[in-house]
Amino acid sequence: MGAAKFSWKASKADGSAGGRLLEKMRQSAAPAIVPASSRDALLLLQSFEESGRGWFWSTDADGRLTYITASISEQLGMEPSAILGKHLVEIFRKNEDVEDRQRSLPFLMMRQSSFENLPLQAGGIDDEIWWSVSGSPFFDNKGNFAGFRGNGTDITSQRIAARDNDRLATYDSLTGLLNRYQMARRLEKTVAAFQVQKRACAVMLIDLDRFKQVNDTLGHPAGDALLKQVADRLVRAVGDREKIGRLGGDEFQIIMPDEDDRGALGDLADRIIRSLSQPYSIDGSRCIIGASVGIAVSPFDGQSSEDLIRSADLALYSAKGSGRGRFRFYSSDLLQAAEDRRVLEEDLRDALVNGQMWVAYQPVVAAQTNIVTGFEALIRWKHPERGNISPALFIPIAEDANLITDLGEWVLRKACQEAATWPGKMKVAVNVSPIQFASDTLPQLISSALADSGLPPGRLELEITESVFLQDGADTDKMFAELKKLGVRLALDDFGTGYSSLGYLKTAPFDKIKIDQSFVRDATQPESRNGAIISAIVALAEALGMETTAEGIESLDQLSLIRDLRVSHVQGYVYSQPVGNDVLLEKCEAGAWEIAPSGPAVQRSDRLSMYRKIGAIHDDHYYKIVLRNLSMSGALIEGIVDVPVGTRFVIDFGDGQLAVSTVVRSNGIQQGVEFEERLVSDGNGGLCTSRRVSPYMMAAAGVPITSLPPGYYDEIERPKTKKSIPAFNTVSDWKAS
Repeated sequence: MGAAKFSWKASKADGSAGGRLLEKMRQSAAPAIVPASSRDALLLLQSFEESGRGWFWSTDADGRLTYITASISEQLGMEPSAILGKHLVEIFRKNEDVEDRQRSLPFLMMRQSSFENLPLQAGGIDDEIWWSVSGSPFFDNKGNFAGFRGNGTDITSQRIAARDNDRLATYDSLTGLLNRYQMARRLEKTVAAFQVQKRACAVMLIDLDRFKQVNDTLGHPAGDALLKQVADRLVRAVGDREKIGRLGGDEFQIIMPDEDDRGALGDLADRIIRSLSQPYSIDGSRCIIGASVGIAVSPFDGQSSEDLIRSADLALYSAKGSGRGRFRFYSSDLLQAAEDRRVLEEDLRDALVNGQMWVAYQPVVAAQTNIVTGFEALIRWKHPERGNISPALFIPIAEDANLITDLGEWVLRKACQEAATWPGKMKVAVNVSPIQFASDTLPQLISSALADSGLPPGRLELEITESVFLQDGADTDKMFAELKKLGVRLALDDFGTGYSSLGYLKTAPFDKIKIDQSFVRDATQPESRNGAIISAIVALAEALGMETTAEGIESLDQLSLIRDLRVSHVQGYVYSQPVGNDVLLEKCEAGAWEIAPSGPAVQRSDRLSMYRKIGAIHDDHYYKIVLRNLSMSGALIEGIVDVPVGTRFVIDFGDGQLAVSTVVRSNGIQQGVEFEERLVSDGNGGLCTSRRVSPYMMAAAGVPITSLPPGYYDEIERPKTKKSIPAFNTVSDWKAS
């Protein structure tokens, strides 16, 4: 072709290189200047262009097109005359995702470099077209750069197929979220980079509760449809699809870069749980699931992605073990808690046989008269070594260990036996778990318990949570009908805690609605809407001929509000804590038991009693103290002597949790402190600081190494500080003197 010395400049005669040259040959007076082999080559080039398997192009020294195959201008929606003169770069879409900028077309043309098989997308059109483009610079007789010549081939189908394959390898085929492999890679890269930059990264692990029941009852296609809806709700809650992945089954993961505010993380986890717990419609069937969330934050809970996932997994396990439908942050004591839970499960299997269980009764009081009208039966476990164990701890263990049915039957029979000995017509309320409610034998069990005890059916009240409406179908209606035939009363427990639907109140024959204490809490605070919600519930119950009971009333201002809102009955410490059957009989011996309400005048933050060793920092002194109780706004500490009111401490709860506080009460070895910044819920009934201090900063400040999380000891250089004389005496110093 070089010997022919033909020109590649644009011609109006024909759009193809061969056709244009043949036209010149026909007009030439010397037709023999092109050898036969060259003519054949040109005809082959023309045939190749017309076949659509490839195309040719050329530019001048400025990169402007002097020739391009006519079919390409048609694909770009332009006339051949309009495209000539444009810069070659202009006909392609700018690729923002090019990783190697040195392989970009503008760079290569500027360097006058040859390039091969450069993938470029057609620009200025809606259709997706990709070409593999190659080009080489050419020079004139004097050696000056004259432009580029090259060719291209269509790779659209290969490109789309490769992208689809890449998507299959990157995204979950069912939900469209990132898959396990990509989430692991992304977390590993993020944590590694953030460790160098000393930035935080949070991980949430989400596990769906009761998803297996949907698969078992409605089938796997329904389960797949449900997972798609779950993914959509997660995207709406988080706001960024690329932060969410499906790990497989009903497990999901969220990565939150640069987030260590546990208040914000807790709020997000709570929104996710509430969103995922709302009813779903699957092929005309209504179903309800729940979700549990475990949260871990680097570098506090792990410096590698593997450690961070392990910590989040432990937090998730704790959340599920604490009753499900809640979130939990990782803390360093979860490893021990997991072992304790395993031991408790073994002990729980023998607790009934060994007579360690007993029933306590919390009075249900008429709000306007202060007269006790009945009691709620509450199971208690007195462990031979650990003493009384909270039901919040052992009930979830019983559910996971398939012991809840045995415990439920025992409580029902025990409560009926003891209630039959009570004077008057006081009722006894017994909780029925969703597992019990789903059993076909429940009516026979209740009938047997009533017959054996001699308790009239009208004095037994079954408390049923909204979660029994997991499947809104004929089986649920049938169970309600059979229970009402027995003559027992039915109460809707924990109303409004995530499963509410006014539809089932039309058919379910409830006698009472129990207003969950979450609505009572903060109802007396300014700008709270809880009072309006309670008023609406009361109006609804009155319209349906039902009684109402408000749970968790602890202060006199709460009681006053509940009375003003016409709630008919009250449960809570403002009247009485749960009592044993012997105390109950003593109080009711004379007939009616009237209880005068007592308690704080106004609601105060919940205080958690405990005995926990922590630290307190004052100036450059670090004291080992004991935490006796804790609330969102303050704490009672013990271990330092005669501290003046107004003294400021930094309370070290461990795991990087520091809270600035001021002493507001001081009495000998005990001080009441008020926090500068309120604590937040840890999702499991406990409290934690909203943010944590980096272990690097704590070590640099001289905080004792024993208060730092495990795993940092070998990586932090401790500052060399002189031991100071304490500003205050400690309890041990005081006792020694």
